[in-house]
Amino acid sequence: MGKKRRSASSRRWLAEHEADAYVQRARSEGWRSRAVYKLQELDEKDRLVKPGQRIVDLGAAPGGWTQYCVKKTKGQSKIIGIDLLPIDPMDGAILIQNDFESDEGLEALEVALNGKPVDLVLSDMAPNISGIASADQARATGLVELALDFCTRQLAPGGDFVAKAFQGDGFDPWFMDVRRAFERVVVRKPAASRPRSREVYVVARKFRLS
Repeated sequence: MGKKRRSASSRRWLAEHEADAYVQRARSEGWRSRAVYKLQELDEKDRLVKPGQRIVDLGAAPGGWTQYCVKKTKGQSKIIGIDLLPIDPMDGAILIQNDFESDEGLEALEVALNGKPVDLVLSDMAPNISGIASADQARATGLVELALDFCTRQLAPGGDFVAKAFQGDGFDPWFMDVRRAFERVVVRKPAASRPRSREVYVVARKFRLS
């Protein structure tokens, strides 16, 4: 019975995904994922992505956010995307297939940056869902903690950070850490974020060098 329920659930998800207006729009406009509209809305509100920046996209696959940054900056920025999953090649971006959580992955990022600080860190990372709510929330919190830790080591003074986070256990302490590290922090829920999802986007501006 369990296998049939998972199969039915998968079919429902696929049908919903195919009918999603943002999925259809992304395909017609040549974007790699519907998630691009989340970053686009955040960028329009907060003016995050600018030519001349060094930008790191954590958990970049399939590359929608990286693609948006390349197009927005018209080849005038250094843009690095990293993910454990492969990302199809993209002109104007350095793409790293490695585990962001590993020492090897972090070292690969540092090599690509060539010792230069980052102006904008993006993270649309989400855990692989196990179906166990407490475990999934813990994993999601671990990812944003790693992303914030990366900021504390690589972000330039005055740099910005955008991260997807899931409200639940562990969110509030992490959010307080973000507020201590940045001058201005807001929480946004883009229109392309599905209403039933607990995901929110934390936009943190002007990193304070500790």
